[in-house]
Amino acid sequence: MERTLIIIKPDAVQRGLSGEILRRFESRGLRIIGMKFMQVSRGLAEKHYDVHRERPFFASLVDYIISSPVIVIALEGTNAIQIARNTIGATNPAEAAAGTIRGDFAMEIGRNLVHGSDSVENGEIEVGNFFDDTELVSWERATDSWIFE
Repeated sequence: MERTLIIIKPDAVQRGLSGEILRRFESRGLRIIGMKFMQVSRGLAEKHYDVHRERPFFASLVDYIISSPVIVIALEGTNAIQIARNTIGATNPAEAAAGTIRGDFAMEIGRNLVHGSDSVENGEIEVGNFFDDTELVSWERATDSWIFE
């Protein structure tokens, strides 16, 4: 089972889209193993976006993610990374397919509603950055045998 970190970003929280976004991941069959509502600290934001540190938009990414509360979610499932990314849609909402979160609700790259891990390795790292092991609960749903082979 893969793990991915999802961040329902400030624009989605402010627009009241959190429940709809969460519903889409659950409807796909991904299992929630951790979730919390939080204000991201500058230090955690800089750590999360460290891969972009040398890019001109780094400061604006950090300022944006700390501008308002977010919901962070650890999800688990077969091919969780790709399933989540397909559910989210392309980074640029103008290129995101209808039926994806960004395709249905976002207009600009800088306000694209949700973050999802981009690889299995980053999924593990990102989940670890936002959750302690004691905050994660791996569990089996009654419906899992109808979702996973």
